[in-house]
Formats: sequence, C-alpha cells, structure tokens
Amino acid sequence: MRDQPNILFIQVDQLTIDVLATYGNAVAKTPHLDALAERGVVFENAYCNYPLCAPSRFSMAAGLLASKVGAYDNACEFPASQPTYAHYMRALGYRTCLSGKMHFVGPDQLHGFERRLTTDIYPGDFAWTADWSVEGFEGATDIRMLTTSGICARSVQIDYDEEVTHKAVQEIYDCARSTEERPFFLQVSWTHPHDPYLSLRKHWDVYEDDDIPPPRIPMPSHDENDPHSLRVLRQHGLADADISPEIIQRARHAYCGTVSYIDDNIGTLLDALRESGQADDTVIVFCSDHGEMLGERGLWLKKTFFEPATRVPLIVCAPDYVEPGRCDTLCSLVDLLPTFASFGSDGAWNGAVEPLDGTDLIGIAGGEQGDRAIYAELLCEGILAPIFMIRQGRYKFITSTGDPDMLFDVVADPDEQNDLAADDDHADKVAALRAEAQELWDNDALIEDIVRSQQRRLLIRKAHLQGEAPEWDFDAGGEDDGRWFRGKGNYNDWAFDYLRPSGITSTET
Repeated sequence: MRDQPNILFIQVDQLTIDVLATYGNAVAKTPHLDALAERGVVFENAYCNYPLCAPSRFSMAAGLLASKVGAYDNACEFPASQPTYAHYMRALGYRTCLSGKMHFVGPDQLHGFERRLTTDIYPGDFAWTADWSVEGFEGATDIRMLTTSGICARSVQIDYDEEVTHKAVQEIYDCARSTEERPFFLQVSWTHPHDPYLSLRKHWDVYEDDDIPPPRIPMPSHDENDPHSLRVLRQHGLADADISPEIIQRARHAYCGTVSYIDDNIGTLLDALRESGQADDTVIVFCSDHGEMLGERGLWLKKTFFEPATRVPLIVCAPDYVEPGRCDTLCSLVDLLPTFASFGSDGAWNGAVEPLDGTDLIGIAGGEQGDRAIYAELLCEGILAPIFMIRQGRYKFITSTGDPDMLFDVVADPDEQNDLAADDDHADKVAALRAEAQELWDNDALIEDIVRSQQRRLLIRKAHLQGEAPEWDFDAGGEDDGRWFRGKGNYNDWAFDYLRPSGITSTET
C-alpha cells in the first residue's frame, strides 16, 4: 500500500445493526457488507453521538459532541469556521470529494471538500428549526411511513442514491486515470435505508415474509412507558394508532429490501476499486449516522437512546494497518476524524487545533483504550430539556432535568427492559454517572443557548419568507431540478406524492 492510502468512506442513513448478519442478526441479506467485515475490523459497540441526521453528521465531521459545535437540531448552521475531517485530510495532502448526503446547513456546503458530485437531498436552510415554545413539530414524519410502505418502482430516495453511486463510481475511475499525485479521500453517503420504507421489487423478492421476524419488544402500556418514548410516539402519530401486524411486517420487509439495495451499491463501489486497480491502496470505512427502532417498543426511526437507534455498524477495512477481527471496546462516530488523520499520517498525526472528543480507532482496535465512556446528546424538538446519555462499561445511563433518570445493564439486559435507576442496589452507580453528566454538560447554559439559537433562526426564516430567499442548497450542475426536499411543506407529502403521478403503487406485496 502507498505511504498515504486512498480512503473510501461509505456512510448510510438510519441502518440498525438489528438486521445485520455481521452483528449476529442474520435478517437482511448483505453479502458485500459481510465480505467487507470479514476483511476488516468490526466494532461491536459503536455508537452515534446524537441519534438524528444532521447533528450526528456535524458531530462526526468535527470530532466533537454536537453541543460543542451548536448542532442542536436538523436545521442548525454548521459553522464554516469549524474544521472537519475533510479540512484535516486536505491539509494532509488529500484530494477530498463528497458524493451524496451530508445535510449541511448554511451557506458553506463544502466544509473542506474540494468537490461535491451531487446536490443534497435535504434543505440547507433553517426550514427544520426546532421550536421549544410550541407543542408538536410540523416537520416530523407521520403514520404514512408505515401505511404507505412496501414495493415501489421508483422513489425520490432511489433516484438520489442512483445518482450518488453513479457519480462516485465515475470519480473512482477518474482518480485511477488522473495524473494527480495526491491520494483521494472520497465520502459516499446514501440516504437509504432511511424512511419511507419503500423497496424495489427485486430487493423485496429476496425475502419471504418468514425471513423477517416481528419486533422483539412490544409497545409498553402507557403507564409502563417512559415519558420521552411517549412524546416520540405522539410526534409520529403512533401513540394511539391501530397498527396491524401486517403493516409492521410490510414496513420491516421493505426496510430489509432497502438494506439489500444498499448492499448492491456497496458491491458496485468495491467492483470499481478492483477494476481500476486501486483496491490494494484503499482503506475502506463503513458506518451509519444512527440506527433505526424498526418497531421495537412500538417506536420507529430515531431520536431515542435505546440500542437500535443509537448503536451503529462500524467497520474499518485496512489489513495493512490493523488485523481483521472484532473489537468490543466502546467507541463512537467522533472517533472517525482522528482515525482518518491517523491513516493519512502513518499514525503520527497531532495536528488537531483543539481538544477532540474522539480517539484513533486503530489504537482502540489494538486494545489501547480498554475503559472508555461514550457520550451522546438529544437537544432537538420533542424534549422538555436536553437529554444526555453515558455508556460506560456494561451500563447505559440516560439523564435529563425534564424526565426521570434511566439506567440499563445492556450486557445482562440487551433489550433494555429493566430500568435500574430506582434500584437501591444501583444507587451509587446512578449518583456517579449523574455527577459525571453534570460535570460534562452545563445544562442551564445549554438550554439558554439552544433557545436563543432557535429564536434567531426562526426570525431569520420568517424574514426569508418575505421577498426573495437566499439559496444555500448546493447544486452540482448549477441548477436545482426540483426533485429534492427543500423544506417547503411536509416531508412525507414530498416523499409520497412523488409516487402518485406515475401510478407507482407502494403497498403492493
């Protein structure tokens, strides 16, 4: 392998480990991902640092918790002054390129990438700003994500990911032909298997209904459920909905179909690396920005700290740097920035301009970080106050001034059904973790900053509705063709209205 390897960073959106054979859950059929895992290091206890798209990605890109970069919700501006892994890799001599979704918000739609090959699928403005002064959240998805799930001939998400793959493959071949001496850092970021749960027929037919198990954990009764889960259920229109087992099965079936679709696209990228002669010189990193509840506890999507939404797949395939195998040390997505920089500097990188929250995964895989704590945050709509998570050892602690504390032994109780927070035998553990959270986060100051940020952005959004609004969305071809969601109206209206004019039916089985 060359002194500085190429780096192919593959990211997907909303993929839960609960369907992946690599993580012991042989539900979805993913031969290309399984093969990648066989050649790489599988991090068995990897977490996102915020179970929501944009804040997770901004945190990951900066190597810092979302609260430290002001990434409070899906419509917070990511500051152009904040260095990202793309900036650091570029400073190390890499040509940086992005194909696909990053959900950047604000005028800077590059954040260190020299080139973007596609536009983004979501708005780059303040359309999705959270507002704690009102109840509900109009930008949230709704029950149609389940009732309109199944097979489709085409969706806007498929249109988008087809373009992402096509442009990325072309970039791989262009890099092989180029006289450019710099190695490449190419991020390929698909929107699948994000809802809506719509699968191409060819991927739907990979599965029989019996292949897809139902959720393990039913929805708790109202009295037994935790307050945050009840808010999330109300937000998605599911609290009192009569969702039949057939609808749940169809949505889970379609979800697995989209996972197989992504796996096919992974295979296409890997084929391009091999055929262009660059496979032996390229490190491959694969992850998801967060997970997916997929009906567990009656919950869907994310915005919760339960394992299916917060624990993520993370695979590093770099045989020349780290032996293939499995690593059970706790890690998280903020570890990616120092890991990329380590690959780009032969392990000698010390160029961070500020203390980072992440650690080089190469060292973690080598057993150098045996006792770690992982931190995550929820600061968006649907909460009463910031919610924080600490995963330390076998325990996961969730705390907020708006809700009761929760404590789970995720080793003995992986489905998190036994809350130990009020157990006298665990009182010392709860007290210690609560003290750690209070030391790490200034809750009152954070609330003040979040509310001020919301008020500023809501005013700016209101002002931009008068007259001609600024265009912050990145248009790779110089002109927006109108297909992608730009925050005008409801997300599901956009996603499902696209099916109707062409006569595409999505609930056919």
